[in-house]
Amino acid sequence: MPKTQYPFLIFGLVLVLAAAGSCPGFVGTMKSMESVDIYHVLSRENHGFSEDDRVGRLTYATDESDRLLYLADPPMGGDDVRELQYGLQRTGFYTGPISGKFDRVLMTAVQEFQRQHALSADGVVGQGTWQALCDDFPVPVLEDTGDIPDGDREIVIDVARRQLIVYIGGEEFRRFAVAVGLSKTPSPIGEFLIVHKSMNWGGGFGTRWLGLNVPWGIYGIHGTNKPWSIGTMASGGCIRMFNSHVEYLYRIIPEGTIVRMIGRESDRVTRQLKPGNYGQDVITLQQALQANGCDCGLADGRYGEQTGEAVKALQRRYGMLPDGLGWPDVYLLLGVR
Repeated sequence: MPKTQYPFLIFGLVLVLAAAGSCPGFVGTMKSMESVDIYHVLSRENHGFSEDDRVGRLTYATDESDRLLYLADPPMGGDDVRELQYGLQRTGFYTGPISGKFDRVLMTAVQEFQRQHALSADGVVGQGTWQALCDDFPVPVLEDTGDIPDGDREIVIDVARRQLIVYIGGEEFRRFAVAVGLSKTPSPIGEFLIVHKSMNWGGGFGTRWLGLNVPWGIYGIHGTNKPWSIGTMASGGCIRMFNSHVEYLYRIIPEGTIVRMIGRESDRVTRQLKPGNYGQDVITLQQALQANGCDCGLADGRYGEQTGEAVKALQRRYGMLPDGLGWPDVYLLLGVR
């Protein structure tokens, strides 16, 4: 290499190292921009991630996808193994502990299940075994629906009671049992819109998907191949329904429908919030503004122009500088710290 090229090479290396040193999450940020994991919080600050057509799209969801489960050394473990144990237990094939560990006892139960369902009895749990286990599980019959009244649709999901309620024209129309997020991966609380609908993705997503415009991850209402989980805290944050139930919901609920998620407290606010931010703590601020008569629109986790104007209105009411920023006097007034 000619000596004249050395300075350029060194300069390039300095730029790369400077970028990595000044931003420890540089590599992780680039990875998250390429593929948004379902339920994954990109950041509590908005580092340039723009809301685009990925929001609510099942195409970018990953965490409900089923991995292959089998006997290994050390044993495989996790929530999916625990769900397998529950499913086999509920169908009478497994009597061991719900340990979340794929041990030899569990493998033997899987092999017996596979033999009785004309599957290859190799003890490896893939899509075929999950689906056979799903098909073997008794699912409640959807009651006669009758005529569907006219009127605006709205959905309320109570994560504490694990229920989804459909309202039409302001009146309760139908109620469904659902599964919600685990305590470590809770379902979001707030007011969102159904922005995408998809059919027949199968696997852990079941037969239908209704995607929500949650700004920090890919969340939706969907079916499942683990029907025994309905009525429990089991997911990574999405709302699971029996496939027959979500198929009915899919037919009667259009895109643009408001989904109000309730049933637990939202996050406390610990940072200064300003236009462009998003997160569960933004919803906390928006809910408090709503309770104080300040119109911020939907509590959807986006600190946009309407939320900023609502903060200004509150500040004017109390003789404060109306800068539209939420730190710290606004939080003290609203009781969100």
